[in-house]
Amino acid sequence: MLLATSFWETFFLILIFLPLALVWAGALLDIFRRDDMGGASKALWVATVILVPFFGTLIYLIARPVGATPEERDLLDQASWENRASQLEVLSELHDRGKLTDEEFASEKARLLGGGQQAPGAPTAA
Repeated sequence: MLLATSFWETFFLILIFLPLALVWAGALLDIFRRDDMGGASKALWVATVILVPFFGTLIYLIARPVGATPEERDLLDQASWENRASQLEVLSELHDRGKLTDEEFASEKARLLGGGQQAPGAPTAA
């Protein structure tokens, strides 16, 4: 028995089914790529996504934290350093124009660079 009997029924079936199938498969692949979850958590999520495909995938995508994979964490770190660099440029420009005193500039610079973190690729002090 054919599920769709006309062109338009087939077209709308593909229009709805194909994106949902891709999101479902992407969620399953993402579960296996994560390194912040243990085996039991992964097994539970895989079972949820397979047994209840639509709602399981929806719940997983909503509950998934940002930066769950090493690649995402690297991109977040890079974006953070780029943002800090642009903020430092603005601070320097304001200091050069005389809008910020030396103390204000130093405190804001320390706040931006605080935490003792180092830029990716920066040499370490020995």
